[in-house]
Amino acid sequence: MRGARSLAASLPVAEKFWWEGTMEGPSRQPSSAKTASFQDAVRMLNTLQTNAGYLEQVKRQRGDPQTQLEAMELYLARSGLQVEDLDQLNIIHVTGTKGKGSTCAFTECILRSYGLKTGFFSSPHLVQVRERIRINGQPISPELFTKYFWRLYHRLEETKDGSCVSMPPYFRFLTLMAFHVFLQEKVDLAVVEVGIGGAYDCTNIIRKPVVCGVSSLGIDHTSLLGDTVEKIAWQKGGIFKQGVPAFTVLQPEGPLAVLRDRAQQISCPLYLCPTLEALEEGGPPLALGLDGEHQRSNAALALQLAHCWLQRQDHHGAGEVKASRPGLLWQLPLAPVFQPTSHMRLGLRNTEWLGRTQVLRRGPLTWYLDGAHTPSSVQACVRWFRQALQGRERPSGGPEVRVLLFNATGDRDPAALLKLLQPCQFDYAVFCPNLTEVSSTGNADQQNFTVTLDQVLLRCLEHQQHWNHLDEEQASPDLWSAPSPEPAGPTSLLLAPHPPHTCSASSLVFSCISHALQWISQGRDPVFQPPTPPKGLLTHPVAHSGASVLHEAAAIHVLVTGSLHLVGGVLKLLEPALSQ
Repeated sequence: MRGARSLAASLPVAEKFWWEGTMEGPSRQPSSAKTASFQDAVRMLNTLQTNAGYLEQVKRQRGDPQTQLEAMELYLARSGLQVEDLDQLNIIHVTGTKGKGSTCAFTECILRSYGLKTGFFSSPHLVQVRERIRINGQPISPELFTKYFWRLYHRLEETKDGSCVSMPPYFRFLTLMAFHVFLQEKVDLAVVEVGIGGAYDCTNIIRKPVVCGVSSLGIDHTSLLGDTVEKIAWQKGGIFKQGVPAFTVLQPEGPLAVLRDRAQQISCPLYLCPTLEALEEGGPPLALGLDGEHQRSNAALALQLAHCWLQRQDHHGAGEVKASRPGLLWQLPLAPVFQPTSHMRLGLRNTEWLGRTQVLRRGPLTWYLDGAHTPSSVQACVRWFRQALQGRERPSGGPEVRVLLFNATGDRDPAALLKLLQPCQFDYAVFCPNLTEVSSTGNADQQNFTVTLDQVLLRCLEHQQHWNHLDEEQASPDLWSAPSPEPAGPTSLLLAPHPPHTCSASSLVFSCISHALQWISQGRDPVFQPPTPPKGLLTHPVAHSGASVLHEAAAIHVLVTGSLHLVGGVLKLLEPALSQ
């Protein structure tokens, strides 16, 4: 494993945290900004990440979070803007544990369908960092990204002094850059997704949004936000502003009470969204561009956010409010029930959000991609995957094979997530780090210095052990778990095969996403056609026998889940156009 240190990590960059205010990367610039390329800008941006050891130190010693927000305001001022300038952006500010990105995507597409020029800031990115800053639904061009990156970078360099850190960390820099892009490009509105939490997230320097939203709440980022859903709800409610309407979907009673109390303390009018079924009454069903029953809750919230924004901006065509049904649920007023307009219906239908309940059909292979990474979102992913399999056409020419490709990062509980995936009855479980390739030199967009390679490889081995234990429990509750064999040497592509004596589904660990996909696809994906498989890919009996099964299968169903970064790496390889 020590030799693995020589492999540079190329994970898609994780969203950054509000407590990273004291971090600074080395100052290395190309000789001329005019000749700087997009990749030069991304490489310089990556220097604003923090090495894994220092990151852990800052976690232990993080200071007053309110001070961190004040530091963000100072960075904004040094960049040439004041918080009042952000009022011009007519912002829709959205937080939540799961579904906040999908809610933002629905909201942006609805308002774009009215002919409005939209800005959309989200995280993390899947393939290219410019996905985080969108105009009219499209990532800004490499040229635009490069221009605004260096403009902001040089401005911050020019305004540094001995009393402050010259550069904000990665996520803060991109947040500042998004504000500059949206103002300079004169968008009509900006949909801004919170990074982590809400109260102390660096996006929360926004002082006068038009409307705020809170999607479904659950357990995530516990080391930062708290270990109960009530503590997390307190953080999420921190984006509420006095006199600014806010909407939330139905939540468990505890966190909903916290949101209600937060809203009352801040004097924020908070409303509970009616279901999508209530909005569909008297009209045709609403078609959604995103699959999965759980997306209906996100769409219902998005409709309320868009409707409220249109009303508050005195925009004609907000939709006719149906006969009012006043009432309280959990002491919260219900949001109005209105007739969705044709623009709203079009926006919902046309919404695209890669890596969330996404299906790619490629010959005998069907890839199911969903970046679910919390217990509740994995439960929703399992429901979606099983429903999709029920509705499939069954092949007549041979067996079907189900494969899980999984990774989990951060402070998630992989054992809990993997247990939720057991009902899918996978024939093979494959684990790999969020490395697209063994070598990271190819793409700066997917470099991450906040973790070491040793850490991510060991984590994959732990995931495999959890899965093996769950399989053995299912096969025989009294069976003692045998330890997995020691991983092979650092140059091995197959790091830890499943113990051959067990009767459960086979599990494998590969050192990068590309090798995992090569083994799963067996050259049968018409788009993903890498060079000759690396030497040693089939040296273990499980990999060898499994390759034969996959090669002869009439249909292969692959669920990729557990991490948006894993999904992003898979998309980079399966959809090469996204990297162009």
